[in-house]
Amino acid sequence: MLGGSMQQVPAIKKAKEIGLRTVLIDYLPDNPGKDVADVWYQESTTDVNAVYKIAKTEKADGILAYASDPAALPAAIVAERLGIPTNPSKSVEILGVKHKFREFLKKHNFACPQTVLIYKDMDKADILSGINSLEFPIVIKPTDSSGSKGVSFLNDASEIEAAIEYAAQYSRNNILIAEEFIKRGYPHIIGGDILVVDGQIRLFGDMDCLRDNDGDGLVPIGKKKPNALNISQREALYAELQRLITSLEIRNGEMNIEVIIDKNDHPHFLEVGPRAGGNMIPIQLSDAYGIDLIEANIKMAMGDSIDLQPKEQPGCYMHYVLHSYKDGIFEGIEYSDKIEQYIYRKVVYKHKGDRIEYFDGAGKAIGIIFFRFPTVEIMNDFCTHHSDYVKILL
Repeated sequence: MLGGSMQQVPAIKKAKEIGLRTVLIDYLPDNPGKDVADVWYQESTTDVNAVYKIAKTEKADGILAYASDPAALPAAIVAERLGIPTNPSKSVEILGVKHKFREFLKKHNFACPQTVLIYKDMDKADILSGINSLEFPIVIKPTDSSGSKGVSFLNDASEIEAAIEYAAQYSRNNILIAEEFIKRGYPHIIGGDILVVDGQIRLFGDMDCLRDNDGDGLVPIGKKKPNALNISQREALYAELQRLITSLEIRNGEMNIEVIIDKNDHPHFLEVGPRAGGNMIPIQLSDAYGIDLIEANIKMAMGDSIDLQPKEQPGCYMHYVLHSYKDGIFEGIEYSDKIEQYIYRKVVYKHKGDRIEYFDGAGKAIGIIFFRFPTVEIMNDFCTHHSDYVKILL
């Protein structure tokens, strides 16, 4: 298991529950997974040689980078070396590195925005020349990070230096990308996960993505199901996702999606992450479809067959990321009586007295709460007034 964060602990627990010996790799000394796994190695999940050495020593039958973008490629490389189940590492690399993904999309005639790459120590004049070849507004981001870390939205080039400096803080490969902002036809970004079994999409967990600033915020704060896609939009999205999966020779596994539907109903892939989604999306979708996606991830990593029969459950399912736009000391959470009855699970990472940081990426979340609403109207009312219904006390 590559990674022992709070979001990854459920996978470690599930592996143990079904009778597997769990070996955890995580370089953080205070990771919560170390108290759950059978064995813990304090090494980086992105150090391929270290992961390979540990996996070989432990005689691993499977390797899983659950809900981790940085660890997905090392997991695939090591699995290939050991001859254990994996998707092709070359495909995992394409999906996990944004400029390689954009190149693949263009080559295979998928919808894709115009892009420009920015390299470390690149001359300022060359940067501006490339940027000015794009049509504003644009987005600047690292090519090798996730969770909306290091992402900036620009209406002109006046703040380009600050945006580059911010993106560089979250980049390991020192390659940034600028791309034209895709104008939406469908009002929400589509997020969620798909599950691929034997090369076919078996679960299509498409959801509307909730963001602040009237939907224009860069950091997701929730996912809701059902969404409002019409039949033709949903069929087009499914078809393009399946074409992508087939083109990349992806065989098995859960994958995280972020998609924009443009004014011509063409799907634009912002991300198709080669791993299960963060913010506990697999748990939400498991609840919504009456299945166990975490167990499915583990079994596929072990090369075991799975019998998955997704069936939509009654009600509207949503998760909401607890967050604050102020720094401070955590005091607690106040839930409105109007919505607390619909909360069926609370996962809070912070304790009273912990420091809270301004929410500019998934790593600054305070926790996740799960809703089951009886109607779309009640769910949408929460989405409109969420900051009134859930208050973070500092």
